[in-house]
Amino acid sequence: MRSDMHKVLHPIAGRPLLLHLLDRVDGLGAQKRVVVVGKGRDQVEVALNGRDVTVAHQAQQKGTAHAVQQAAQALGGYDGAVLILYADTPFVEAETLRKMLDRLDGDDGPGVVVMASRPADPKTYGRIILGQGDRIAKMVEYRDATEEERAVRLCNSGMMALRARDLFRWLDKVGNDNAAGEYYLPDVVNIAAAEGREAVVIEGDPYETAGVNSRAELAHLELEWQRRRREQALEEGATLIDPESVWFAFDTKLGRDVTVEPHVVFGPRVEVADGAYIKAFSHIEGAVIGARASVGPFARIRPGSRLGPGSRIGNFVELKKALVGRGAKVNHLSYVGDSVVGEDANIGAGTITCNYDGFDKHQTVIGDGAFIGSNTALVAPVTIGEGAVVGAGSVITQDVAPHSLAVERNEQKGIAGWAKRFRAAKAAKKAAE
Repeated sequence: MRSDMHKVLHPIAGRPLLLHLLDRVDGLGAQKRVVVVGKGRDQVEVALNGRDVTVAHQAQQKGTAHAVQQAAQALGGYDGAVLILYADTPFVEAETLRKMLDRLDGDDGPGVVVMASRPADPKTYGRIILGQGDRIAKMVEYRDATEEERAVRLCNSGMMALRARDLFRWLDKVGNDNAAGEYYLPDVVNIAAAEGREAVVIEGDPYETAGVNSRAELAHLELEWQRRRREQALEEGATLIDPESVWFAFDTKLGRDVTVEPHVVFGPRVEVADGAYIKAFSHIEGAVIGARASVGPFARIRPGSRLGPGSRIGNFVELKKALVGRGAKVNHLSYVGDSVVGEDANIGAGTITCNYDGFDKHQTVIGDGAFIGSNTALVAPVTIGEGAVVGAGSVITQDVAPHSLAVERNEQKGIAGWAKRFRAAKAAKKAAE
């Protein structure tokens, strides 16, 4: 990856690869979750804060079989099924994992269930040679495979299901007599076969087995995730005018009859209610958009903001931690931060809430039905009362009483003929040069 960040913490749709995978594991109701870490363990452990996982440390990287062995202590006394997954292969579906577990419990009692796929480009994946039915005759790493074996398109994902009592016994028998001198996890298939225990395959979608080993693979997997998420949004009743230009986060929620124009970006923690309209080139993160609200174009809605039903946020408006009431309007070129905007309030173009004094943030409260004239600065903390009117160009530093008019500006003066004399003097000076 050529990065200071651990590979499994690189994000897709705003969420690290590792956490995508753990979300799927949570859907299975696993009794225990063990994350084996090696280099960069400090970064990974921070990312796991708050998750119900046990961390096992692989001090030396001696291969995948060696990595799995590090989970032995965490699984001590456990005799059930074990799924072995990879944090850089995050999008295996919980349904597929359930199929692996069900196959492990099959009447014929296979020793190992391996997940495989047939990617369009098999690259350097290990190959699976099938025998009868779903039985595995042989598994071989790409670098150890013959040309004939490399021509096989069924590829090993590395993901497996086994019984704990078998797994660690077989791992103890894995050797490292191979091109890389590593202890390969797939070798347990051959070890199981020597005991008369068969290995079988569950075949999944290549998307589920797609791994990330480079920036390019990360970008390509992001594109595929986004494509699938857009299709889901369309199926659930949203309108995407130009689907390929809309970018979702892992947890974006869109209601029915939501319309999204081109080049909209949803960051994490966004909920959009039924009938809302998101116009082009808007960026929304950590916000709730109410029913039939309108946002954009070119709006930025930052975390902590909530827009009430029927509210309107327009061109080049930025909100941050702002609660905007039902039917309120912030239409043009305004910044509203750390604020409460009442129902049916109207905030004119160029209005800003001055929420930061260089040390602390302060709140602005704008009452129901208030009208804020254009180019107004509201210096927080300040409250504009219900139904009040603030004249354009004002700098408001004190509370404004309900239903009153507040104007703060110098008296306008006019000097007759000044502009004509000014231009004549300038023209004369220019001519003399």
